[in-house]
Amino acid sequence: MSAAIPIIETPRLILRGHELSDFDMAADMWGDPRITRYIARPFTREECWARLMRYVGHWALLGYGFWAITEKASGAFIGEGGFADFKRDMEWPAGVTAAESAHETGWVLAGPYHGHGYASEAMLAATNWADAHFDCRTLCIIDPENAPSLSVAKRCGFAPIGTAHYKDSEITVFARPRGGA
Repeated sequence: MSAAIPIIETPRLILRGHELSDFDMAADMWGDPRITRYIARPFTREECWARLMRYVGHWALLGYGFWAITEKASGAFIGEGGFADFKRDMEWPAGVTAAESAHETGWVLAGPYHGHGYASEAMLAATNWADAHFDCRTLCIIDPENAPSLSVAKRCGFAPIGTAHYKDSEITVFARPRGGA
């Protein structure tokens, strides 16, 4: 399945497919230890390149994926967000279906763009898109110490459904019913 990557506009943002020109900004973002402190460690440029290829591949093979998030006023790349099937090597909480684990939600913003409501604005638009395209609830995993992401998840209609062990960390698993209700 090869799908055109939809462009989503919000009052302040544009969510669009990744471009090669996004790579340096994305690598800088993912290489920043302040950005990755809740998920692992800073990523190398090589790992960021593989991440970019994975995003493009999701859209081409599955018809969904992550968008590059840009600021409408400046055109600046400010982050990434969307949905993926990461095939995580972890045991999901009881009741999570394979289809749901294949629709994991995630988001990340570069440091200067934190605290402006951009993550919530982008992910509300993305979850609205998901409501029209997925027949199941969506999931996300968040470190319980990551207060900003916990806030974004709550604003987007996610609620905790359990915990899981992933890569030497206990994480909280959240679910959002289709339609956010």
